[in-house]
Amino acid sequence: MGKRIIPQRRGRGSSTYRSPSHRHLAQPGYPKSQETKGEVIGLHHSPGRTTPLAEIEFDNGETCFMLANYGLREGQEIRIGPEAPPKRGNVLPLKRIPVGTYVHNVEIEPLDGGSLVRAPGTYAVVVSHGKKITTLRLPSNHFKKVDSRSRATIGIVAGGGHKDKPFAKAGNKVHACKSKAKKPYKVRGIAMNAVSHPHGGGDHQHVGVPSTVSSNAPPGRKVGRISSKKTRKKKKKEAKEKKR
Repeated sequence: MGKRIIPQRRGRGSSTYRSPSHRHLAQPGYPKSQETKGEVIGLHHSPGRTTPLAEIEFDNGETCFMLANYGLREGQEIRIGPEAPPKRGNVLPLKRIPVGTYVHNVEIEPLDGGSLVRAPGTYAVVVSHGKKITTLRLPSNHFKKVDSRSRATIGIVAGGGHKDKPFAKAGNKVHACKSKAKKPYKVRGIAMNAVSHPHGGGDHQHVGVPSTVSSNAPPGRKVGRISSKKTRKKKKKEAKEKKR
């Protein structure tokens, strides 16, 4: 039968591969009010994610956590709605955002709270506007068409460059990955036993190129994994038959 490989176990969604809920400060998104303004009252670290969260208090008394954008500071005013200026940190419908603007936390469907471009240091670019559809260039360089009524935040997601700092110790890597339900190490399938992975087993690991040596190689070169004896016998038989 064999074991399930790691991607299959991740897809099953057991507790080992789920980020623990107590490591998440809040679910970032947008407020219920579609037109409002507020002030950043705090920037918080959420251990379960690499992007910091901005706590925003709006004029109607509502408090919301949003993904912090690069350059955001405490006390900054945030405006939400179609009449808000396209400045860094403000949230507008895509149809109101000029072409060429960097955006993040884009809604796939209007009022879903944001689903696209949420990783630290990433951004999408508004490419063009249609009657009802806006085209974005995602961080993967793929183009995606989204409803023009969907909202997005102006700017780049904060937290970029966090991978540049070395972990220095293996324990630091283990604790960092545990918060995000990631494995701190990767074992190649080719290095496993046949029972553990489809790539496992065999008399040696594949080196990327043919590594056998011809049985007709000269002395000094005929070392290592010499070609199969069965193949040599077969070739000798064929040679004899040709002579006959």
